[in-house]
Amino acid sequence: MYYKTRGYRIFNVFNTCFLILLALMCIVPLIHVLAVSFSAKSAADANLVGLWPKQFSLEAYKKTINNPIFLHSIWVSVQRTILGTGLTLLITFLAAYPLSKENSAFKGRNVYSWLFVFSMVFNGGLIPFYIVIQKIGLMDSFWVLVLPGAVNTFLVILMLNFFRGIPKDLEEVSLIDGAGHFRTLFSIYLPISLPSIATIALFSMVFHWNSWFDGLLYLNNSKQFPLATFLQTVIIQRDMSSMSINPKEMELISQTTVRAAQIFIGAAPILIVYPFLQKYFVKGMTLGSVKE
Repeated sequence: MYYKTRGYRIFNVFNTCFLILLALMCIVPLIHVLAVSFSAKSAADANLVGLWPKQFSLEAYKKTINNPIFLHSIWVSVQRTILGTGLTLLITFLAAYPLSKENSAFKGRNVYSWLFVFSMVFNGGLIPFYIVIQKIGLMDSFWVLVLPGAVNTFLVILMLNFFRGIPKDLEEVSLIDGAGHFRTLFSIYLPISLPSIATIALFSMVFHWNSWFDGLLYLNNSKQFPLATFLQTVIIQRDMSSMSINPKEMELISQTTVRAAQIFIGAAPILIVYPFLQKYFVKGMTLGSVKE
């Protein structure tokens, strides 16, 4: 067998070492941030923290949890992620179903498909898009974080290919029994599309949770910022005004430890959700990719 050959064993060892190295490159920075967040001010400011906390302290987390602006930014991100992901799933589902049909069953299908592809490749640019957002009254609104990214062509194509792998006999039987297209979509296609739905949901959740530029661009009030935008202003722009740290607290708390605590809290939800969706994610990426 091929897996008993010398070349395969050498490749397997090399591949295993490479993946371990890649995993360490991803995990070590996160462990370092976690260690800094649990360290005391003196150790963090002196850059003495490695992969283990120095002079263990919870002051950074206490300050972060007691910061109402930070907590509100988490709530904004939670709302955005839930509503944005739900809306993306609904639109993707409704768009992919008709586009998965043959041209004989849905006339004009190719035209609509190319319109979706065209919108993915070409766009009007940032300034025209900003003007459109301004003209339709979405500036400084929560919905400016949800509606512009509701349709993702890549996700539509992913779901479309999954639908094409579903046997046509299921739809034909459903239509013969008197079910319409909506009943067929939600009663037949939806239950057997869970792997693909989980994949799309994971992509959408990561996008909405980590997106920061739209909040910075379309929201003028920092109190309306989602978590990613809040962290960008605090960490990248080093604007500490929203952290509400007075001079007395600065003697006990380091800006470095507070920022590290906020980064870890911001990354935790996706780290918690991903293991539960991983099995569906892998299956959803491969289903529909091979045709018999």
